[in-house]
Amino acid sequence: MNEIFQSNMEFLRKYSEIDGTSEFYNYMSQPLRQSFRVNLLKSKTDVVVERLSDEFQLEKIPWTEEGFFVEGDGITNTPEFVLGLIFMQEASSMIPARILDVKPDMHILDMAASPGAKTTQISAYMMNRGCIVANDVKYSRLNILASNVQKMGCVNVRITMKDGRYFGKFRDKFDRILLDAPCSNVGMIRKNYRYLKLWRQRDVEALSRLQKELIMAAYKALKPGGILVYSTCTLDPEENEEVVDHLLSNTDADVERIKLPLKSHKPFTEFRGKCYDKRVKRCLRIHPQDNNTEGFFIAKILKSP
Repeated sequence: MNEIFQSNMEFLRKYSEIDGTSEFYNYMSQPLRQSFRVNLLKSKTDVVVERLSDEFQLEKIPWTEEGFFVEGDGITNTPEFVLGLIFMQEASSMIPARILDVKPDMHILDMAASPGAKTTQISAYMMNRGCIVANDVKYSRLNILASNVQKMGCVNVRITMKDGRYFGKFRDKFDRILLDAPCSNVGMIRKNYRYLKLWRQRDVEALSRLQKELIMAAYKALKPGGILVYSTCTLDPEENEEVVDHLLSNTDADVERIKLPLKSHKPFTEFRGKCYDKRVKRCLRIHPQDNNTEGFFIAKILKSP
């Protein structure tokens, strides 16, 4: 095991119950592969790939048609990046927008949108039609969100600054809602060991309480027959299966199994004495070693018509 993980023994003790395998720590110690998504609002995938293949080694991401892993330095110095024809985005983070099943002319809420990777991906799938409310709670995060929306040419996006729980007052208003919730960021340790040093169980528990309030507000704002995608880039069950269980226990929500060409781990149906609704088994729990990506958790939630 990499010595860096010894710097947070509380994390090690907890994750021995989640995934204490050497393979897990091996992948957690490796830098993330670079990946990008072609901006379908500005170009076609084959055109961009043909041009970039002259300079870089590209590998298609199996679960996203316009997504590619890239080897080689300097991708962010290319005209394609500067002009917004591509967006640098972690491969597993492309899944939530991919499974949201958006269509042009829908009304979409991206409840915690900054820095805008998923917002701009959704906008491309909508062909710039309809409306996306891209919300974030912090003023400091709105600049990068607005910059990316503008750079990608997304004209159907309206940016708001609200606590996500605020949207619970708009009952049955949105066709689709994405809640990429604030979390403890364990999946991002591969990007920066700072997330390992900052991890604390008390923060996980506080975030879990917030996530439960956010998902309940999101479900209230969702139209009957609509889809809510809940995602985090962490692997703690309290922030994932427990949050989905909370929604299922308090509403008529259901969970749809996510079928994509990728590997995953079985979701937890119980953890540290808490039992969860068996439907959480339909969620997607991705550990770093599964597909050599960030750790990620995704739930596709349906609201009864």
